[in-house]
Amino acid sequence: MLGAFATAHVWGAQTKGLKRMAYALADTSSGPIETHIHLFAGDPRFPYNNASYPPKREPVEEYVKFVQEAHIDHAVIVHPEPYQDDHRYLEYSFAREPSPGFFKGTCLFDPIDPETPKRMQALVKRNPGRIVALRIHETHEAGTPFTASGLIRDRDLKNPQMAVTWRAAHELGLAIQIHCIPHYAAAIGELASKFPQTPVIIDHLARPGQGTPEEYEQVLKLAQIPRVYMKYTTTGVASASKQPFPHQDAKPLVKRVYQAFGADKILWGELGVNMTEFQQAKQLLDLMLDSASLSERANIQSLNAKKLFGFS
Repeated sequence: MLGAFATAHVWGAQTKGLKRMAYALADTSSGPIETHIHLFAGDPRFPYNNASYPPKREPVEEYVKFVQEAHIDHAVIVHPEPYQDDHRYLEYSFAREPSPGFFKGTCLFDPIDPETPKRMQALVKRNPGRIVALRIHETHEAGTPFTASGLIRDRDLKNPQMAVTWRAAHELGLAIQIHCIPHYAAAIGELASKFPQTPVIIDHLARPGQGTPEEYEQVLKLAQIPRVYMKYTTTGVASASKQPFPHQDAKPLVKRVYQAFGADKILWGELGVNMTEFQQAKQLLDLMLDSASLSERANIQSLNAKKLFGFS
């Protein structure tokens, strides 16, 4: 007969085996949803518009092959900055999805331009059920001036037209997706509080490495606003780290984000464009959120995005 210690040891091994089996079953029953992919044609038919960075070619045709191999259920194409407000490649990608309703996307318009509400409405009408958010960039260093023209980034969040645009986005059923550094968290919170029914998505953990600990406390306070979501990405984790992959030193900060926002308000993005990147993204998620339960991981990997973005 097994002694108490041996019995416990066998039971522990069986339990671990059951957990591994449960994760395997979860992986095969429903694939993840990618909430943050940029696609670039690398094609003169879709020129870059004063690109703020030189993009690497990532065409939709190759991406579709990858998502089928990786068993990704859906993807949100985050309309990338090099295209500025030219959404033709986004619409081209919608027409080449691997299955009906696979893709949705964000849009990029100048949030302080009085014409933006009308232009958003036209894009949404042209692509019913496809456009899920307006993306806003707020990444200039603290103390540097806001912009009022040129590349669509770093506009003043306190500009009266900014609130008009947020309201227009809400009326169209869109979220606000913000790519920001921690310094702007307080101003984002003010706007989000004025429009409590409008979902607000913070990209890349708000790039924690580009702010002070005090500023990041303001980021964590955003979790108190019911419809503010945090997007967990490899870029965000790397920003919080001074170590190479798998960025072990970022784990305490990611844990604080997880504790603040909870498993119901975190989205998983940047799953990669090939199987190597995809496996690394999964490895990093497993490491950073190893305290999350199976159901909580399911929320972060797919269910939150499915509900927020209306994927069927």
